[in-house]
Amino acid sequence: MAVWIQAQQLQGDALHQMQSLYGQHFPIEVRHYLSHWIESQLWDAIDLENPQEEFKAKRLLDSLIQELQNKAEHQVGEDGFLLKIKLGHYANQLKSTYDRCPLELVRCIKHILYTEQRLVREATNSSSPVGGMLDSMSQKYQQINQAFEELRLLTQDTENDLRKLQHNQEYFIIQYQESLRIQAQLSSLAALPPADRQLREPTLLSKRATVEAWLTREANTLQKYRLDLAEKHQKTLQLLRKQQTIILDDELIQWKRRQQLAGNGGPPEGGLDILQSWCEKLAETIWQNRQQIRRAEHLRQQLPIPGPIEELLNELNSTITDIISALVTSTFIIEKQPPQVLKTQTKFAATVRLLVGGKLNVHMNPPQVKATIISEQQAKALLKNENTRNDSSGEILNNNCVMEYHQTTGTLSAHFRNMSLKRIKRSDRRGAESVTEEKFTILFESQFSVGSNELVFQVKTLSLPVVVIVHGSQDNNATATVLWDNAFAEPGRVPFLVPDKVLWPQLCDAINMKYKAEVQSNRGLSEENLVFLAQKAFSSSSNNPDDYRSMTMTWSQFNRESLPGRNFTFWQWFDGVMELTKKHLKPHWNDGAILGFVNKQQAQDMLMSKPNGTFLLRFSDSEIGGITIAWVAENPNKAAKAVDGYVKPQIKQVVPDFATANPDPTSGNPTYMDQGASPAPVNHHHPYNMYQNIADPILDAEGEFDLDDTMDVARHVEELLRRPVESQWGGQQS
Repeated sequence: MAVWIQAQQLQGDALHQMQSLYGQHFPIEVRHYLSHWIESQLWDAIDLENPQEEFKAKRLLDSLIQELQNKAEHQVGEDGFLLKIKLGHYANQLKSTYDRCPLELVRCIKHILYTEQRLVREATNSSSPVGGMLDSMSQKYQQINQAFEELRLLTQDTENDLRKLQHNQEYFIIQYQESLRIQAQLSSLAALPPADRQLREPTLLSKRATVEAWLTREANTLQKYRLDLAEKHQKTLQLLRKQQTIILDDELIQWKRRQQLAGNGGPPEGGLDILQSWCEKLAETIWQNRQQIRRAEHLRQQLPIPGPIEELLNELNSTITDIISALVTSTFIIEKQPPQVLKTQTKFAATVRLLVGGKLNVHMNPPQVKATIISEQQAKALLKNENTRNDSSGEILNNNCVMEYHQTTGTLSAHFRNMSLKRIKRSDRRGAESVTEEKFTILFESQFSVGSNELVFQVKTLSLPVVVIVHGSQDNNATATVLWDNAFAEPGRVPFLVPDKVLWPQLCDAINMKYKAEVQSNRGLSEENLVFLAQKAFSSSSNNPDDYRSMTMTWSQFNRESLPGRNFTFWQWFDGVMELTKKHLKPHWNDGAILGFVNKQQAQDMLMSKPNGTFLLRFSDSEIGGITIAWVAENPNKAAKAVDGYVKPQIKQVVPDFATANPDPTSGNPTYMDQGASPAPVNHHHPYNMYQNIADPILDAEGEFDLDDTMDVARHVEELLRRPVESQWGGQQS
């Protein structure tokens, strides 16, 4: 069902949120009348951070305006006449608004569509696990919104009390002035004759006594009002702290964790719109309460009354300043992380965003953000508040950027589009640590003021760890460091500590996530695949998955120590498998036609009972990114005779286009492209051949093919695999 149809069925707060997306910047009528066209466009295909995409955005803008004009022209009748005028007006308005900045139109519509989809998801009740998760999220969001409503009511209540206090204090001051006037009249009686003084003095004394008694009572009342107001503010600030903790320490941290896992191929972390709306509500509520506390302090200074109120107000002011400082510094975040494997002399990008920038009017004096690369030790010192000013571990070109405010989405962000790491300064490495295990981070920092320079903030945020390389050959090992860090880093860690060993199931989750992302497949690693990997990782022969559940794998086993009898690590072998599958075998992996994670014995057991011509592909044990092709051959007794117990098998590739171009004069058969294969032990009971040793340059020591160098063989195998899978494959897919 179209999103717009579902969005129109929203109710209550969800409907209000949906309606608030629209305005002069994008009228809701345009969304309604062009709903099908809008939802059929590839908005996500446009990179908003790339100025060169402006041409695509301009074409979409022109198409949108043309669609509106076409819609307007087809309106008939009295009502149609009015709609025709309105749609034509909207076409001109959108052209005027976005003609010079078409990327802003794309940003606006993407924001609208994303928010509508989220609102529809939250409102949809489903019995599926996903639906249950959405229900849980909706319940959590409802609790957050209820807390905001409670804060709104508390803030309104203290505002009313503050006005009442101000009114009473103003009246008190008037009465105090009256008492001073009476006292002045009494003092002036001394200059009058005794008779006149005796006549007027009793009345003035009575008035003074009455006023002073009232002032005494009212002073106590004012003091009580002040204390009551301070206690209400304390309650509000306690709820504010709790709400801010939920949003910053739970929701925002979870978003950052999802962002980290997305670096390993996990699902996208999701947009920041809902988080920004919460943070803006926090900022608005905090600022209102801060202003109230400042007004209460001003009233106290106007009319000092002895008591504990001065200390209470100082405490409230300190607390509210801490709360807003925590909010501002925590919401200065990295929306788009720099690449975690960073190659020198190569352009890269990143985006930082201040989630409360719009509400605090920071954009009125746009702050500048600076990016610096620092080492792990410098990051530790920074978080300990040690003086690290001007310390860096390299030089980044184009590392300054001004934050820009986007009116349509209300976001304040800085887009670093053309940074480049010119040089890097490495630290002394420990023990067996290599350069691809050394972690750096990009530090983004800025300074700005809010509230007419009432508060000045210095904000900093660190990127996810990056590994700096100077050559593509280091990418494999650097990726291992990043994967381990992203998968096993704990929240709030000291930079950039990770456990040295993890449970095997934890590692399985990480490499399965990476595998599906790299191969771009919904088909991940099966339990049988993971058992095969465990056998390889732990040099084990057990086929029982339970035997590996409590086993741990160290970082050294993962990517520092070579596998037994090999010159590569477990990760290097696995990464080669991903590259091979991604580049050459993806469709066949997706349809289940490849038995890749199979050892020699398993391959032989599978093929023993199969008819001639049955074959399977398995990932090479001895070569990174290699593949072994095993098949059932003709009975060797019928072939060329065995020499020293070996038979010479062959791979034949028929080239259909040239099948009759060069006939063999002796046999009359089509010409074949032959590739010699390695000698294999003859098994007289089972006609099965595996490549073992070879001198032919096309094959490696075990008969594996480097598909990059032998694409003719690869194409032939792919052609075979395109044919319908026969029933003889049944039960043998992995």
